[in-house]
Amino acid sequence: MTGHTTEQVGSWPRLRVADWAETRDTLQMWTQIVGKIRLAHAPMVNHWWQVTLYVSPRGLNTSAIPYRTGAFDIEFDFIDHRLRIRVSDGSLRELALEPKSVSRFYAEIMLALAELGIQTRIHARPNEVAPAIPFAEDFRHASYDPRSARLFWGQLLQANRALGEFRSQFVGKISPVHLFWGAMDLACTRFSGRPAPPHPSGGIPNCPDWVTTEAYSLELASCGFWPGGGEEGAFYAYAYPEPAGFADRPVRPAAASYQRDLGEFVLPYEAVAAAADPDRVLSEFLHDTYEAVAELGGWDREALEAAHIADHRHLA
Repeated sequence: MTGHTTEQVGSWPRLRVADWAETRDTLQMWTQIVGKIRLAHAPMVNHWWQVTLYVSPRGLNTSAIPYRTGAFDIEFDFIDHRLRIRVSDGSLRELALEPKSVSRFYAEIMLALAELGIQTRIHARPNEVAPAIPFAEDFRHASYDPRSARLFWGQLLQANRALGEFRSQFVGKISPVHLFWGAMDLACTRFSGRPAPPHPSGGIPNCPDWVTTEAYSLELASCGFWPGGGEEGAFYAYAYPEPAGFADRPVRPAAASYQRDLGEFVLPYEAVAAAADPDRVLSEFLHDTYEAVAELGGWDREALEAAHIADHRHLA
């Protein structure tokens, strides 16, 4: 594969969306299968937090999934390019992360689960995409470039770290930093504590309205990273419900803009990665967009924010 502009994982890796679109789309289908396996076994948590994946030191992980009296987890390892299923009884299965169709990946992982004694049934077609090709019939998506997958994980590492710092400054209800496999975006969401009006029906392909009704049942300010929306992906921030004046609010940095077709502020990843101080630039964006929601929406900032909590990492 040619055309990559890269930096080592540990800095802010550079990866043009156009250079790995086929791998990205295949990987999204694979993460949907793994996420649905977690959904099949994990108890419900508000706003569907029980279905997500988490950035790990090697890739993306489900965390422990309860099964009968034990547990298992599934991890995409983007260093060794393996998918690992680990069970609390000590058993293990691995699949190669390599060019293969979604159909083959689906057959391999379901066979591995069966061999481990984990009985699993999922709704075996993707959500939030169109067309929604059933996994067993999807031979269209069959790309896997290991270099791109690792660079994408490097982007997630940086976004996860920055969002985690931002998350720590809020004492109200707040989500983990987690990856939703429907759109394959890494997200963190703050809540005002007040109920929200019912979310409008429709608009998200192959996603039932009752899913979005639960996801947006409370007032929120959400932010995250998505491997689309810019040459190298984009950071985003939006509110539900969107308070009056939000779209016209000036936010830093200058590269950020409100996209009316998306209903959210967008900051191209490349504007962060190329900055002299990427962390500061992204922090400005996250704080300015949140403050716009909180001020225009009348949030109780004194009760919700954590300015009084000191950083105690120096005591470790």
